Amino acid sequence: MENILELKNITKVYPGVVALDNVSVSFCPGEVHAIMGENGAGKSTLIKVMSGAIKPDAGTICVEGQEFQSMTPALSRKSGLEVVYQEFNLVPGLSVGENIFLGDKLGNAVFQDFKQVYSRAQEILQKFHLDVDPRLTVRKLSNSQKQLVEIAKAISTNAKVLVLDEPTSALATREADILLDLVAMLRKEGTCIIYISHRMDEIFRIADRVTVLRDGQYVATKPIGELNREKLIELMVGRHLNETFPERLKPEDEIALEVKNLSGNGVENISFQLHKREILGFAGLVGAGRTELAKVIYGAAKSEAGYIYCCGNEVKIKKPSQAIKNGIGLIPEDRKGEGVFLNFSVSWNTSIMALRGLSKHTFVNRKKVSEVTDQYIKKLRVKTASQQVPVKTLSGGNQQKVALAKTLATQTKILIFDEPTRGIDVGAKQEIYKLMAELTAEGYSIIMISSEMEELIGMSDRILVMHEGSLNGELKREEFDQKKILQFASGMITENAEIIQ
Repeated sequence: MENILELKNITKVYPGVVALDNVSVSFCPGEVHAIMGENGAGKSTLIKVMSGAIKPDAGTICVEGQEFQSMTPALSRKSGLEVVYQEFNLVPGLSVGENIFLGDKLGNAVFQDFKQVYSRAQEILQKFHLDVDPRLTVRKLSNSQKQLVEIAKAISTNAKVLVLDEPTSALATREADILLDLVAMLRKEGTCIIYISHRMDEIFRIADRVTVLRDGQYVATKPIGELNREKLIELMVGRHLNETFPERLKPEDEIALEVKNLSGNGVENISFQLHKREILGFAGLVGAGRTELAKVIYGAAKSEAGYIYCCGNEVKIKKPSQAIKNGIGLIPEDRKGEGVFLNFSVSWNTSIMALRGLSKHTFVNRKKVSEVTDQYIKKLRVKTASQQVPVKTLSGGNQQKVALAKTLATQTKILIFDEPTRGIDVGAKQEIYKLMAELTAEGYSIIMISSEMEELIGMSDRILVMHEGSLNGELKREEFDQKKILQFASGMITENAEIIQ
């Protein structure tokens, strides 16, 4: 089959880093071609070369037989290539329809024909089975809805090549299934899909071929039928990697956190206990209320009713500083937007929430700041050139470790991890799992919100399942079953285990 897109001998060098080293890869129409590699392997740089976001130092880009030394965003789009990045690129104040057709004028009049905009947008949204009014303002959408609108925006141009960068990282199982079905449909229509994901099950479900990059270098391109998980991981990391979850000690009977009849921020009448050294998993579909509950417990959202007890004592939490004072820390889902300050240093991020204990009067003890930062760099095995480098220069896994360091430095003992491994590679996931196991061994207690079923089942001691703002089921480790979790999450089973017809 003739290639629709070829990258030949692409090289890109940044000061001190060879991001891409003489990489060549080709793509065919009507295929799903996965690009795999650890964080820092060069995947994002390769995408940016394709889209014209950056100019390569060497090499050529060939689109349907026409060669270019580099692309521009306008030329890339004109050539039929669309990219949906992991970070949203929507205008919050505009409607869904306006975002989908942003930059395109519909109709023959001087002004935009909004009737046609909303009609065409509705047609595209129906492909996703997405029940969203195209007139609705984007800022009112959930993260999963925003992700699907991003893709709707890309396919509205009838792209010949569609690049999807971690498209399901913000989606739960049901929404991810809708997206993967859409990818299969676009493939049948002849679209070339370039697919980047750390979720192995997705790759083996939809990919035709896989190209692996490592440290900026091309490793191999293989038909998916020639690979299994172990072979693919070994190509990515250059060594055999044990993908099993770490062994952990059993939780203690002592209750670290108790929530009684808690309501607010879209959740109602939530009650549960978290034991010392326990990892308590929270499952549910997107919109079930898991993140909303975490924000109420942490004081980032208002509680309307209910009680919170830490170590048996009732506590009043109306803001995050009160949660931290009572030993509760949150590592948020949106790592880049809420977890770390990307433009500031590792040291600044690690110490910013703990400055009261690192200061005397109004002066910061820089020696103490340096010691605390060094302590957590070593404890969490953060890979960084120094304490002073900006966090934005670190890989996703190391950014997540800095977000954790920022929370641990406040001396909290109850940790809420919201999607702890979202958007990080398989090697970094292993590191995070190992850290969580080490923390529970040290006496920490963890609430883990996750949309990854393997992660929930592999790391949790118990799993609570939420549905439409309420708890709908509890499973002990010996009861863990993927089908049952999904039935609780979708409301097919009530908490009394009755099947709803």
